[in-house]
Amino acid sequence: MLIGYARTSTVEQEAGLEAQARDLKAAGVEKLFAEQVSSVAPREQLAAALEWLREGDVLVVTKLDRLARSMRDLLDTLAMVERKGASLRILAMNLDTATPTGRLMLNVLGSVAQWEREMMLERQREGIAKAKGEGKYKGRKPTARAKTDEIKALAADGVSLSNIARQLGIGKASVHRVLKAA
Repeated sequence: MLIGYARTSTVEQEAGLEAQARDLKAAGVEKLFAEQVSSVAPREQLAAALEWLREGDVLVVTKLDRLARSMRDLLDTLAMVERKGASLRILAMNLDTATPTGRLMLNVLGSVAQWEREMMLERQREGIAKAKGEGKYKGRKPTARAKTDEIKALAADGVSLSNIARQLGIGKASVHRVLKAA
């Protein structure tokens, strides 16, 4: 059985998730697990897909970066797939770990992908440091402090910290910090 897994990092990437689902269905996927969650957050649908796998099944993803965030993560996921007697197929690479060549290529390409990500993060850190040095990088705007009046008004009305945070779209800790400073 072909088991598909699709993931985007944010809910704003709805079109990307739909495109992955379309490509997976076109590849013959019979059961699809999809989620919109950052790769560093718990990926419940990936865990469910791995749990669903049976001997002889194939876990199918569109791209390597939809499955793993690092080489270690890739190897751990691949080990879980293989323990189930299943294999992994990555459509964009035309790669299948059911073959020795596929496993070799996955390791090589996974290492290159991790290197590429690390280089991108290094360039990003350098760019931020340069912008800070030039006084151009200020960080994100403090959203909770901008809502101080609303927070105070809701607190005065007896609304709980959790409900204030939910209503205003900010963290509970931020609400507490604003009220403590007031």
